[in-house]
Amino acid sequence: MMTHNPSRRIFLGGSLAATAASSTGILTPAALAASPSMDVPKVIYGPQAGIAKLNANENPYGPSPAALKAIANASSSGGAYYAYNAGMYLTDMIAEEYGLSAKNISVTAGSSLILAFAALAATSKGVILGPDLFWDTTSKAPIRQGGPEIKRVPNTADLSIDLDAIYNAIDDNVAMVHICNPNNPTGKILDPKKLKAFCIKASKKTLVLVDEAYNELIEDGPSHSMIPLIKQGHNIIVARTFSKIFGLAGMRVGYMLGSEENMSFINRFGLGGYSLNQAGLAAAIASYKDEAFKDFSREKVAQAKDMILTAVKENGLTALPSSTNFVFVNLGDNGDANAFQKAMAEQNVLIRGQYRAYKPWSRVSTGRIEDVKMYVDAIPKALEAIYRS
Repeated sequence: MMTHNPSRRIFLGGSLAATAASSTGILTPAALAASPSMDVPKVIYGPQAGIAKLNANENPYGPSPAALKAIANASSSGGAYYAYNAGMYLTDMIAEEYGLSAKNISVTAGSSLILAFAALAATSKGVILGPDLFWDTTSKAPIRQGGPEIKRVPNTADLSIDLDAIYNAIDDNVAMVHICNPNNPTGKILDPKKLKAFCIKASKKTLVLVDEAYNELIEDGPSHSMIPLIKQGHNIIVARTFSKIFGLAGMRVGYMLGSEENMSFINRFGLGGYSLNQAGLAAAIASYKDEAFKDFSREKVAQAKDMILTAVKENGLTALPSSTNFVFVNLGDNGDANAFQKAMAEQNVLIRGQYRAYKPWSRVSTGRIEDVKMYVDAIPKALEAIYRS
């Protein structure tokens, strides 16, 4: 069967095809390096120059120097092979830190994948329960396949997660409660003692998932983590990612921790180690204990958040307190997040638009300081555009 793939045709039609037709017919690394005609296709792997990309909660300061070195080594020596050994090495590192076994951990290509598997597993038994406003992309995965809608509980007046209301909403049809802490898109964090008490109580009735994607961005992250509850035998699963503080969003490495029984059930919906890649795992392994880079990233996030919050106040707006690498900005009673997003894009600043029914609320990530400066400078013109229209 013929397929139309312009990139493949262009690539094979150039120097690669010519080299492949040479007398040896073998492309070795040495041959590639020595061949001046072997051009690498020009691909844009990140935002174009002049674009402030502040819409996806990425850390543009990663991968760290140690991760970049590991990526190069892994790609050259192991890129041709499946990544089982590296996956097990990272799994063992995580297990050792939390006093768990390898069977308590599942590493996948980003936490989104294992979160989607958990959602599919849960909805094979019932429905997912969560607050009205949370990062629900993976919990929506079953819906796209004809599964049940998420059962939602209203947030409080200040947009906090109402743990008491969520607990009271658990019934026999709820197969999993989904909590993000810190929450996305609000950036708010729950009191760790209250969350722990909720998890212990709620997990007696159903499975509780806590997505801790932004935990490492908190200065005292371990005190806010629910991972210790797993070792204590509670019906809890916790998701983590290397996409945020480690700056590895494009390398796709995440993981979930839970009881052996829960992880075995969730993994039935997955692909095993075949979703993993050597370069991403190498970067994750090199980054995992890199406290200096984590401190550096937190400092950059704090600096950028201060710039955003100062600009918000100077422009007569307000924002929620944030424990993450983004800020949820209130554009006012007549604000329009989608219109603001469009007005910002016209100034080469990319941010998020409206979430659910929260029309005045606009989320902006903390990217490079120079990009955050573009956002700050663009606010007055963007506000003028949306209120003029």
